[in-house]
Amino acid sequence: MRLILFCLLSLLIVPVFAETPSLVLAQEYRNQNIIGWAMSEKLDGVRGYWDGKALYSRQGNRFNPPENWAKNFPPFALDGELYSQRGKFEQISATVRANNGDWGDIQLFVFDVPNAEGDLWQRLKTAQEWKNRHPESRFQVIEQHSVQSEKQAKDFFNQIVKAGGEGVIFRNPSLPYQAGRSVGFLKWKPQFDDECTVIQHLAGKGKHTGKMGAVLCENQHGQFRIGTGFTEDDRQNPPPVGSTITYRYRGLTNKGKPKFASYLRQYRE
Repeated sequence: MRLILFCLLSLLIVPVFAETPSLVLAQEYRNQNIIGWAMSEKLDGVRGYWDGKALYSRQGNRFNPPENWAKNFPPFALDGELYSQRGKFEQISATVRANNGDWGDIQLFVFDVPNAEGDLWQRLKTAQEWKNRHPESRFQVIEQHSVQSEKQAKDFFNQIVKAGGEGVIFRNPSLPYQAGRSVGFLKWKPQFDDECTVIQHLAGKGKHTGKMGAVLCENQHGQFRIGTGFTEDDRQNPPPVGSTITYRYRGLTNKGKPKFASYLRQYRE
Protein backbone atom coordinates (compact mmCIF):
# COMPACT_ATOMS: atom_id res chain seq x y z
CA MET A 1 0.00 0.00 0.00
CA ARG A 2 2.82 2.43 0.91
CA LEU A 3 4.59 1.63 -2.34
CA ILE A 4 1.44 2.35 -4.36
CA LEU A 5 0.89 5.62 -2.51
CA PHE A 6 4.51 6.66 -3.08
CA CYS A 7 4.20 5.97 -6.80
CA LEU A 8 1.00 7.99 -7.07
CA LEU A 9 2.53 10.94 -5.23
CA SER A 10 5.66 10.86 -7.37
CA LEU A 11 3.51 11.34 -10.47
CA LEU A 12 2.20 14.58 -9.03
CA ILE A 13 5.60 16.13 -8.34
CA VAL A 14 6.62 18.78 -10.84
CA PRO A 15 10.37 19.32 -11.08
CA VAL A 16 11.50 22.67 -9.74
CA PHE A 17 14.64 22.68 -11.86
CA ALA A 18 15.11 21.82 -15.51
CA GLU A 19 18.32 20.86 -17.22
CA THR A 20 20.71 23.80 -17.42
CA PRO A 21 20.16 25.40 -20.85
CA SER A 22 23.11 25.21 -23.23
CA LEU A 23 23.60 28.94 -23.77
CA VAL A 24 26.15 31.02 -25.63
CA LEU A 25 28.29 33.11 -23.25
CA ALA A 26 30.28 36.26 -23.90
CA GLN A 27 34.01 36.77 -23.69
CA GLU A 28 35.63 40.14 -23.04
CA TYR A 29 36.28 42.56 -25.91
CA ARG A 30 40.03 43.27 -26.02
CA ASN A 31 40.42 45.10 -29.32
CA GLN A 32 39.62 42.10 -31.50
CA ASN A 33 38.77 42.81 -35.13
CA ILE A 34 35.00 43.42 -35.11
CA ILE A 35 34.55 45.08 -38.52
CA GLY A 36 31.46 43.61 -40.16
CA TRP A 37 30.09 42.33 -36.86
CA ALA A 38 26.77 43.22 -35.25
CA MET A 39 26.72 45.47 -32.19
CA SER A 40 23.99 46.27 -29.70
CA GLU A 41 23.57 47.71 -26.22
CA LYS A 42 24.39 45.29 -23.40
CA LEU A 43 21.27 45.27 -21.26
CA ASP A 44 21.67 45.06 -17.49
CA GLY A 45 18.89 42.57 -16.82
CA VAL A 46 18.47 38.87 -16.04
CA ARG A 47 19.23 36.21 -18.65
CA GLY A 48 16.06 34.54 -19.86
CA TYR A 49 15.73 31.49 -22.11
CA TRP A 50 12.36 30.64 -23.66
CA ASP A 51 12.40 27.00 -24.79
CA GLY A 52 9.17 27.21 -26.76
CA LYS A 53 6.99 26.35 -23.77
CA ALA A 54 8.42 27.94 -20.61
CA LEU A 55 10.91 30.53 -19.45
CA TYR A 56 14.14 29.52 -17.67
CA SER A 57 17.13 31.18 -16.04
CA ARG A 58 20.72 30.66 -17.10
CA GLN A 59 20.99 27.92 -14.45
CA GLY A 60 17.84 26.12 -15.57
CA ASN A 61 15.49 27.39 -12.88
CA ARG A 62 12.00 27.99 -14.20
CA PHE A 63 10.63 31.52 -13.93
CA ASN A 64 6.98 31.96 -13.03
CA PRO A 65 5.73 35.12 -14.74
CA PRO A 66 2.08 36.15 -14.27
CA GLU A 67 -0.58 34.26 -16.16
CA ASN A 68 -0.71 35.27 -19.82
CA TRP A 69 2.62 37.15 -19.62
CA ALA A 70 4.09 34.71 -22.16
CA LYS A 71 0.87 34.54 -24.20
CA ASN A 72 1.60 34.48 -27.94
CA PHE A 73 5.28 33.64 -27.46
CA PRO A 74 6.55 31.47 -30.34
CA PRO A 75 6.80 27.67 -30.19
CA PHE A 76 10.56 27.96 -30.84
CA ALA A 77 13.43 28.96 -28.54
CA LEU A 78 14.43 32.57 -27.81
CA ASP A 79 17.54 33.69 -25.92
CA GLY A 80 17.60 37.13 -24.38
CA GLU A 81 17.49 39.37 -21.36
CA LEU A 82 14.57 40.02 -19.02
CA TYR A 83 14.70 43.78 -18.88
CA SER A 84 12.69 46.96 -18.41
CA GLN A 85 15.00 50.00 -18.43
CA ARG A 86 18.48 51.18 -17.52
CA GLY A 87 19.43 51.28 -13.85
CA LYS A 88 16.73 48.83 -12.75
CA PHE A 89 18.76 45.63 -12.34
CA GLU A 90 17.96 45.10 -8.65
CA GLN A 91 14.25 45.66 -9.25
CA ILE A 92 14.20 43.34 -12.27
CA SER A 93 16.13 40.64 -10.42
CA ALA A 94 13.84 40.80 -7.39
CA THR A 95 10.70 40.79 -9.53
CA VAL A 96 11.49 37.77 -11.70
CA ARG A 97 12.41 35.71 -8.62
CA ALA A 98 9.36 36.64 -6.56
CA ASN A 99 6.32 34.38 -6.49
CA ASN A 100 3.97 37.27 -7.21
CA GLY A 101 6.22 39.87 -8.79
CA ASP A 102 4.85 42.68 -10.95
CA TRP A 103 6.16 41.92 -14.44
CA GLY A 104 4.25 44.83 -15.96
CA ASP A 105 7.30 46.62 -17.38
CA ILE A 106 9.45 43.56 -18.04
CA GLN A 107 9.89 42.02 -21.45
CA LEU A 108 12.27 39.47 -22.95
CA PHE A 109 14.73 41.37 -25.13
CA VAL A 110 15.89 38.79 -27.68
CA PHE A 111 19.43 38.67 -29.03
CA ASP A 112 19.32 35.24 -30.71
CA VAL A 113 17.07 32.41 -31.87
CA PRO A 114 19.13 29.31 -31.02
CA ASN A 115 17.52 26.74 -33.31
CA ALA A 116 16.72 28.92 -36.30
CA GLU A 117 18.49 28.54 -39.64
CA GLY A 118 20.95 30.98 -41.14
CA ASP A 119 23.27 33.67 -39.83
CA LEU A 120 22.50 36.00 -36.92
CA TRP A 121 20.54 38.44 -39.10
CA GLN A 122 18.38 35.63 -40.48
CA ARG A 123 17.84 34.08 -37.05
CA LEU A 124 16.72 37.40 -35.60
CA LYS A 125 14.45 37.92 -38.61
CA THR A 126 12.65 34.72 -37.62
CA ALA A 127 11.85 36.25 -34.22
CA GLN A 128 10.91 39.63 -35.70
CA GLU A 129 8.51 38.06 -38.18
CA TRP A 130 6.74 36.28 -35.31
CA LYS A 131 6.62 39.56 -33.39
CA ASN A 132 5.13 41.34 -36.40
CA ARG A 133 2.34 38.76 -36.53
CA HIS A 134 1.83 38.90 -32.74
CA PRO A 135 2.57 42.52 -31.76
CA GLU A 136 1.06 42.04 -28.31
CA SER A 137 3.65 39.38 -27.35
CA ARG A 138 5.93 40.58 -24.54
CA PHE A 139 9.29 40.28 -26.26
CA GLN A 140 11.36 42.62 -28.38
CA VAL A 141 14.23 41.91 -30.76
CA ILE A 142 17.25 43.94 -29.67
CA GLU A 143 18.28 46.41 -32.36
CA GLN A 144 21.56 45.44 -34.01
CA HIS A 145 23.96 47.72 -35.88
CA SER A 146 26.59 46.65 -38.40
CA VAL A 147 30.10 47.72 -37.36
CA GLN A 148 31.69 49.74 -40.16
CA SER A 149 34.72 51.07 -38.29
CA GLU A 150 36.42 51.05 -34.91
CA LYS A 151 35.53 54.72 -34.48
CA GLN A 152 31.87 53.97 -35.03
CA ALA A 153 32.03 51.20 -32.40
CA LYS A 154 33.82 53.45 -29.92
CA ASP A 155 31.33 56.30 -30.47
CA PHE A 156 28.44 53.88 -29.96
CA PHE A 157 30.04 52.57 -26.75
CA ASN A 158 30.58 56.08 -25.39
CA GLN A 159 27.01 57.05 -26.26
CA ILE A 160 25.60 54.02 -24.40
CA VAL A 161 27.78 54.50 -21.31
CA LYS A 162 27.11 58.25 -21.15
CA ALA A 163 23.37 57.54 -21.21
CA GLY A 164 23.69 55.16 -18.26
CA GLY A 165 23.91 51.89 -20.17
CA GLU A 166 26.08 48.97 -19.11
CA GLY A 167 28.12 48.58 -22.29
CA VAL A 168 28.07 46.98 -25.74
CA ILE A 169 27.81 43.47 -27.17
CA PHE A 170 29.56 42.49 -30.40
CA ARG A 171 28.44 39.41 -32.37
CA ASN A 172 30.07 37.72 -35.34
CA PRO A 173 26.92 37.28 -37.44
CA SER A 174 28.34 34.51 -39.60
CA LEU A 175 28.73 32.09 -36.68
CA PRO A 176 25.94 29.67 -35.66
CA TYR A 177 24.48 29.73 -32.18
CA GLN A 178 26.88 27.62 -30.11
CA ALA A 179 26.85 26.98 -26.36
CA GLY A 180 29.74 28.06 -24.16
CA ARG A 181 32.20 30.99 -24.20
CA SER A 182 32.26 32.14 -27.79
CA VAL A 183 35.00 34.00 -29.65
CA GLY A 184 32.18 35.48 -31.71
CA PHE A 185 30.25 36.91 -28.74
CA LEU A 186 32.08 39.75 -26.98
CA LYS A 187 31.09 42.21 -24.24
CA TRP A 188 32.62 45.64 -23.81
CA LYS A 189 32.05 47.41 -20.50
CA PRO A 190 33.76 50.30 -18.70
CA GLN A 191 34.75 47.67 -16.17
CA PHE A 192 34.78 43.93 -16.55
CA ASP A 193 32.94 41.64 -14.18
CA ASP A 194 33.23 37.95 -13.38
CA GLU A 195 32.36 35.40 -10.71
CA CYS A 196 34.55 33.63 -8.17
CA THR A 197 34.10 31.25 -5.24
CA VAL A 198 34.83 32.47 -1.72
CA ILE A 199 37.36 30.11 -0.12
CA GLN A 200 38.38 32.09 2.99
CA HIS A 201 37.50 35.15 5.07
CA LEU A 202 40.51 37.31 5.95
CA ALA A 203 40.43 39.29 9.21
CA GLY A 204 40.24 43.06 9.03
CA LYS A 205 42.79 45.52 10.41
CA GLY A 206 42.55 49.12 11.57
CA LYS A 207 38.99 50.37 11.24
CA HIS A 208 37.92 46.88 10.14
CA THR A 209 39.34 45.10 13.20
CA GLY A 210 36.91 42.48 14.43
CA LYS A 211 35.24 42.29 11.03
CA MET A 212 35.97 40.74 7.67
CA GLY A 213 38.72 42.67 5.93
CA ALA A 214 38.82 40.78 2.64
CA VAL A 215 37.86 37.51 1.03
CA LEU A 216 40.15 35.05 -0.69
CA CYS A 217 38.54 33.94 -3.95
CA GLU A 218 39.25 31.40 -6.63
CA ASN A 219 38.24 31.00 -10.27
CA GLN A 220 39.92 30.42 -13.66
CA HIS A 221 42.44 33.15 -12.79
CA GLY A 222 43.59 31.29 -9.66
CA GLN A 223 43.37 32.65 -6.12
CA PHE A 224 43.21 36.37 -5.33
CA ARG A 225 41.97 38.77 -2.65
CA ILE A 226 39.02 41.13 -2.81
CA GLY A 227 39.03 43.76 -0.09
CA THR A 228 37.02 46.67 -1.50
CA GLY A 229 33.41 47.23 -2.49
CA PHE A 230 32.00 45.80 0.75
CA THR A 231 29.49 47.72 2.89
CA GLU A 232 29.76 47.66 6.69
CA ASP A 233 26.92 45.12 6.73
CA ASP A 234 28.83 42.96 4.23
CA ARG A 235 31.84 43.01 6.55
CA GLN A 236 29.73 42.02 9.55
CA ASN A 237 27.95 39.34 7.51
CA PRO A 238 30.33 38.37 4.70
CA PRO A 239 29.35 36.10 1.82
CA PRO A 240 29.72 32.52 3.09
CA VAL A 241 32.73 30.39 2.29
CA GLY A 242 31.77 28.25 -0.68
CA SER A 243 29.38 30.86 -2.10
CA THR A 244 29.78 32.55 -5.48
CA ILE A 245 30.18 36.31 -5.72
CA THR A 246 30.34 38.78 -8.60
CA TYR A 247 33.22 41.26 -8.71
CA ARG A 248 34.38 44.05 -10.99
CA TYR A 249 37.95 44.52 -12.22
CA ARG A 250 39.99 46.55 -14.71
CA GLY A 251 41.79 43.99 -16.81
CA LEU A 252 44.43 41.47 -15.78
CA THR A 253 47.95 41.79 -14.37
CA ASN A 254 50.97 40.26 -16.11
CA LYS A 255 50.43 37.23 -13.87
CA GLY A 256 46.84 36.88 -15.06
CA LYS A 257 45.18 38.12 -11.86
CA PRO A 258 42.27 40.60 -11.89
CA LYS A 259 43.37 44.23 -11.44
CA PHE A 260 41.60 46.34 -8.80
CA ALA A 261 39.05 43.62 -8.03
CA SER A 262 36.07 45.07 -6.16
CA TYR A 263 33.11 43.21 -4.65
CA LEU A 264 29.82 43.85 -6.44
CA ARG A 265 27.24 41.43 -5.03
CA GLN A 266 26.49 37.80 -4.30
CA TYR A 267 26.02 35.95 -7.56
CA ARG A 268 22.56 35.96 -9.08
CA GLU A 269 21.64 33.86 -12.10
